[in-house]
Amino acid sequence: MKNLQKGPLILSGNAHSSLANEISQYIGQTLTKAEVFKFANDNTFVRILENVRERDIFIIQPTSFPVNDNIMELLIMIDAAKRASAGRITAVIPYFSYARTDKKDQPRVPITGRLIADLITTAGADRVMLMDLHAGQVQGFFSSTVDELTALPILARYFFDKKIDNIVVVSPDTGGTKRARDFASKLRAPLAIIEKRRIGNKDTVESLNIIGSVEGKSAIVFDDEINTGSTMISAAEILRKNGVEQVYISATHGIFPNDSLKKLLSSNDIKEIVVTNTLPIEHNHDKLTILSISELIGEAIKRINRGDSVGALFM
Repeated sequence: MKNLQKGPLILSGNAHSSLANEISQYIGQTLTKAEVFKFANDNTFVRILENVRERDIFIIQPTSFPVNDNIMELLIMIDAAKRASAGRITAVIPYFSYARTDKKDQPRVPITGRLIADLITTAGADRVMLMDLHAGQVQGFFSSTVDELTALPILARYFFDKKIDNIVVVSPDTGGTKRARDFASKLRAPLAIIEKRRIGNKDTVESLNIIGSVEGKSAIVFDDEINTGSTMISAAEILRKNGVEQVYISATHGIFPNDSLKKLLSSNDIKEIVVTNTLPIEHNHDKLTILSISELIGEAIKRINRGDSVGALFM
């Protein structure tokens, strides 16, 4: 019989140990002890140091940089828990890499998001907890149960409390319109859309024009993730040129590869960058605000363990 009634056990990989600790503290316990490291030959080793037999295990591991190493670490942790006779294994992946490769949009390309989902399920995950997927259909890639959480209420509450006058929410492209519309609804603000064109498979973006009224307003450019920042920088530039007083940019996931965060912070067109800690961000700057998702994930874990509704968190 599964000992799920004893409460959840939290296991962390090396991808984001600070977030795992925050989640454990919210639940009121310490992390389950484990060794997770690489041998000199670059092979990953995992050993769970506590008894997890028939227990409800939650493995915290966003697939952040180095992405492929952290994916492999997650798979091995799931396998270790499975072979230790865990009662139920939930992979908690606040940021799911390869979510953009959700379809075959060119000849002879893979659907890598589906491949990673298959690997996670095959490794032994009974459930998967995700946060603000770039493409919602990625949920269907998993044969195991999926809970997709959203940080939209957390981000909306932050801006609502700032009491910014005369705001407009802006989608940086037509593909993110629904997401931005939901955010605008939370803030009771109008919506504008930036029409853009991406150049080939590169991260270069050419912004074209703005659909909606923005002149004289404060704009919040909202998306699911900020990657290289070229989209946001381009959006901020065109908004300022069209009479926007100040530009905030916000997203659930701050990926910021290479020196992209420095470029964003140095932009005179951007007043503030607001993201959550789905990924580890090692940078302190008065222009950068990082909101914690630990209570949201911790509450979802408690509800799953008790058999309560996770969806009720967002009603």
